[in-house]
Amino acid sequence: MENIIIGLIFLSAITYLGNIVYKNFNPKNKAGCAKGCGSCGAIDFDKIVIEK
Repeated sequence: MENIIIGLIFLSAITYLGNIVYKNFNPKNKAGCAKGCGSCGAIDFDKIVIEK
């Protein structure tokens, strides 16, 4: 009985970690960060001027 409980806890932990990895590499996230709000992609780099 203890082995079944330990196995379920182990499988739950592996599933949780797999979900985190999947969300991290999900191609739907085009923002480039983990937040996924899209604010990172809203930067207009053409307006940033570096003066020498």
